[in-house]
Amino acid sequence: VQLVESGGGLVQPGGSLRLSCAASGFTFSRYAMSWYRQTPGKERELVAGINGIGGNPNYADSVKGRFTISRDNAKNTVYLQMNNLKPEDTAVYYCSGAGFWGRGTQVTVSS
Repeated sequence: VQLVESGGGLVQPGGSLRLSCAASGFTFSRYAMSWYRQTPGKERELVAGINGIGGNPNYADSVKGRFTISRDNAKNTVYLQMNNLKPEDTAVYYCSGAGFWGRGTQVTVSS
């Protein structure tokens, strides 16, 4: 099983990024997928989740209205579109599903 995140980087406040997580080694469409984030010294925080068929998206209050989770089961990929980014969104973002975790991708929001 592999979950490989990509799309992180440095962005100015108010900017956008789109994270991707490519999955392999399991039947992707059978599992809900989630995005988490973590900053040093803090617990990992659930950011967004989506069920196996792409429905029932749910979000942390801190990102509602700014982030959108989606998935493409034909590509075994889950996405996190992040708009109007704020400095407090700075974190390592992790993809999770089927009991597995990716290695994370760094998102830094700074001017």
